[in-house]
Amino acid sequence: MFRHLVWIPLAALLVVAIAAPCASAQSTEALLDTVQHAAFNYFWNEANASNGLIRDRSESGSPASIAAVGFGLSSICTGVDRGWITRSQAVSRVLTTLNTFWTGPQGSGTSGTIGYKGLFYHFLDMTSGQRTWTCELSTIDTALLFGGIMDARQYFSGSSTDEIQIRALADSITRRADWNWMRNYNLGILMGWTPEHGFSGYGQWSGYNEAMIMYIMALGSPTHSVPVNSWNKWISGYSWGTYYGQSYVTFPPLFGHQYSQCWLDLRHVQDAYMRNSSRNITYYVNSQRATRAARAYCMANPGGFTGYSDSLWGLTASDDPISGYLAHGAPPAQSDNGTLSPTAAASSIAFTPDICVPAIRNMYNSYPLLWGAYGFKDAFNLNPSNNPGVPWYDPDFLGIDQGPMVLMIENYRTNAIWNRFMQHADIQKGMQVAGFTSLAGTDGPVAATHALFQNAPNPFRARSTIEYRLAAGGRVRVRVFDMAGRVVASLVDAVQPAGMHAVTLDGQGLASGVYQYRLEIGGVALTRKCIRLK
Repeated sequence: MFRHLVWIPLAALLVVAIAAPCASAQSTEALLDTVQHAAFNYFWNEANASNGLIRDRSESGSPASIAAVGFGLSSICTGVDRGWITRSQAVSRVLTTLNTFWTGPQGSGTSGTIGYKGLFYHFLDMTSGQRTWTCELSTIDTALLFGGIMDARQYFSGSSTDEIQIRALADSITRRADWNWMRNYNLGILMGWTPEHGFSGYGQWSGYNEAMIMYIMALGSPTHSVPVNSWNKWISGYSWGTYYGQSYVTFPPLFGHQYSQCWLDLRHVQDAYMRNSSRNITYYVNSQRATRAARAYCMANPGGFTGYSDSLWGLTASDDPISGYLAHGAPPAQSDNGTLSPTAAASSIAFTPDICVPAIRNMYNSYPLLWGAYGFKDAFNLNPSNNPGVPWYDPDFLGIDQGPMVLMIENYRTNAIWNRFMQHADIQKGMQVAGFTSLAGTDGPVAATHALFQNAPNPFRARSTIEYRLAAGGRVRVRVFDMAGRVVASLVDAVQPAGMHAVTLDGQGLASGVYQYRLEIGGVALTRKCIRLK
């Protein structure tokens, strides 16, 4: 619900940035490549190459933001595909980053740790990789970090030792997170925890905002999953409204409609809430409507702010010349004071390219002080009320701005991030537990079919859990085979109802090596591999 609210000295925000002018004549493809490449450079250059941590913002002395690291990992994958870095460079940087998060000390102390219970602190010291600013153990920022980690796991699918290690570390990091502990006996997941005050002051995530991806991850965790009722808690806070001719689940700042869908492909799937006949849209369409309503609000410009138009719009959380940092949004209007953010329009391009590309082009062509070393800066206000007549341009670039621009431009251009991320077994499970099904007549990422999930832990020594989902009830067999095709264990042979099921694989008596486990029901056979270690 809150987009990294950070205290910033107001004086630092009143500096007018100086930037080289940008060329005005580019094709749309060249323009998008320019914006995307410049934003990618933030993650490559504003990182500590020795540990992979990425600055929250470009100003000197900024700590690392774990959300910026998550966006950065996916940006690095995009950088390889675009030819901006080599695959070997990316492998080295990603492996370094994952080692930092896997080996960093976890614990309940007030200092000297990177996280606790498998989750991570919002801000980390760029050098030590440990908690800074007495910040919170952040559930949403951990989820955004995991978005990049899980995406990198899917991207680096090669057979080299390093790429195998990336996948193993990614699974180890994400499956260590104790999402269930973060409920603290509530239905919903809590926003944070600190060693000084525990869960005090942190409410449950409920209602539409950027945290959808967190619930999908927590529902799909093979090790510390939350109950299905947690999703019901999440949607219980939704607010459906109609603004400027658009009916949708509302959340005024646009980042709430963008962050989860940087990774989640929600174009062709619905949960029970969206399947309701009074709504019957997808969350992707919901974001389209929210974006169109946000632009319509700026065109109507009820506050009379300078510059707002059909090609100059975009309200989201950002730096602010008046308040330091503020979650701007509309409709309904929330803290609108004339401050616009390029990332708001640019990161909605995968939803509404017809209105986003003209806004990107206008900002690029007409406002050279808005452009700098890493592309678009965080925000600008053409006539701030605290300094009338003097346009303000934020001097800083933010990781949580640049990342969504890289990812959503790529999803618009190729669907690459959506395509690979939705193949992750834990995400598929989370979507299914949340009740998502594909729209009739579409080949969406979540089909109403049987599913067999990767066992956890894997590799395993003593025991491992195998989970599977039945689209319909019937006689079920779950068996384990060695690589010669011999049955070494029969785990299930019974009639079972539709829904989620789990069975324990006991490694006692099994030699070290690779095995296959198979789910059989109604003529369908699904198989996965597992590894037993002594």
